[in-house]
Amino acid sequence: MTFHPLASDIGWGSWRLCEDGSHPLERIDAAIEAGFTLFDTADIYGTDSAGFGAAEALLGEMLRDRPGLRDHICLATKGGIRPGIPYDSSRSHLLEALEASLRRLRVERIDLYQIHRRDWLTRPDELAATLGMMVDSGKVGAVGVSNYAPSELAALRAFARTPILTTQPEFSLWHPQPLHDGTLDDAMTQGMTVLAWSPLGGGRLAGCTDRLAETLGALAGQQGVDVAAIALSWVMAHPAGVIPIVGSQSPERIRRAADARKVRWTREDWYRLLEAAIGRRLP
Repeated sequence: MTFHPLASDIGWGSWRLCEDGSHPLERIDAAIEAGFTLFDTADIYGTDSAGFGAAEALLGEMLRDRPGLRDHICLATKGGIRPGIPYDSSRSHLLEALEASLRRLRVERIDLYQIHRRDWLTRPDELAATLGMMVDSGKVGAVGVSNYAPSELAALRAFARTPILTTQPEFSLWHPQPLHDGTLDDAMTQGMTVLAWSPLGGGRLAGCTDRLAETLGALAGQQGVDVAAIALSWVMAHPAGVIPIVGSQSPERIRRAADARKVRWTREDWYRLLEAAIGRRLP
């Protein structure tokens, strides 16, 4: 089970949506063609290139220009980062941020609203109450967190009357720490959906030139897919049921990412790739 019936096994992220490239509608069409119905964004995305809220606004224009599409996707966004502060999960800010995201996205309801990063100056009981207010208002379907440690999640859950249904860590062969820091174990224990950001290591996996690159290339050849598909599938193979968020803005690479579903793993191959990633043999 996942947090939303329309959430696909691979998501498409818009943190680079405002960068130059193909027309935005070509990207959204490629994502739909690839079977990606989970669209992940955040109010901070696009700030460096086009201003705060720019990615949400552009995604909202795309939804406007594709009538009916909203009813066939799971729409997720995040709030809680404010340039120059940098984190603010106070009730006043988050409720205002939610309203602003709804306006920019041109929707009446967000399927998943996530706290982007932990604000250490907001008590977990205050945040839990705020998230409950969001869901009670009908403007948010489900709530989750991003970049939270298991201990931080535990503190929030202790006060939450609204279930925390998702957690979004950085997780990839380049950054396998969630295997060891309790993030994935906690998610499985609590029945949470894991959304992995930067599952290709911010593009670094495609350009690595060491043992990891050799192992990725060999497995890609065996499976008849590209290296990115192998790396995405490695993340998806974990029993937590991880949903990788693909950040590519190239329509062709978005379509090819769907090949991750074709990969078949043996334990030997999965662990061989992990050993290549961490640079040592497992004990």
